[in-house]
Amino acid sequence: MAHPTQLGFQDAASPVMEELLHFHDHALMIVFLISTLVLYIIIAMVSTKLTNKYILDSQEIEIVWTILPAVILVLIALPSLRILYLMDEINDPHLTIKAMGHQWYWSYEYTDYEDLGFDSYMIPTQDLTAGQFRLLETDHRMVVPMESPIRVLVSAEDVLHSWAVPSLGVKMDAVPGRLNQTAFIASRPGVFYGQCSEICGANHSFMPIVVEAVPLEHFESWSSLMLEDA
Repeated sequence: MAHPTQLGFQDAASPVMEELLHFHDHALMIVFLISTLVLYIIIAMVSTKLTNKYILDSQEIEIVWTILPAVILVLIALPSLRILYLMDEINDPHLTIKAMGHQWYWSYEYTDYEDLGFDSYMIPTQDLTAGQFRLLETDHRMVVPMESPIRVLVSAEDVLHSWAVPSLGVKMDAVPGRLNQTAFIASRPGVFYGQCSEICGANHSFMPIVVEAVPLEHFESWSSLMLEDA
């Protein structure tokens, strides 16, 4: 999860987020090189009284500064499109979960099970135990098996919401009357935090998302206990 004074992204917990981090570094390096070149040219133009006649009127330079930006855009666009299609790919999910946004909590329904669903409310600050995070902890976590393709169907019951977990590289709008889908694979066990990312009313800041990735045998034990309680 994010920590104070953090400047970069959260540590990746899914293959897609790793790809996004690599693309971010790739694009940032290109932007850095362009910025350095432009800054050097500005400083050179301001700090010298000399004039180069080939810069004032040169067909070759105009060709270069027309083609070069196009090549740079292609170098950015190709990996971006690749990741875009990867994020849209949903192949044979092992588990499907329906996430419904409400004002102001989430409800989860495990559609592969006959009667497995629950509401997930934020734990109030006064009820937190030692080690829990304010505004991020919920009374029920969305538990998923690690290293398994998970499909999440996202919708809302009242207003626009957005189901987002940064470390998993997932962000999907929850629109009333519309069923959107996204997918992720948790590559390691852990607890991953997110929040509603669409302003949805007075308590928009108080509907966190907690995804807990566990080994498959632990998930099976958890689902059995939940079904017994139901």
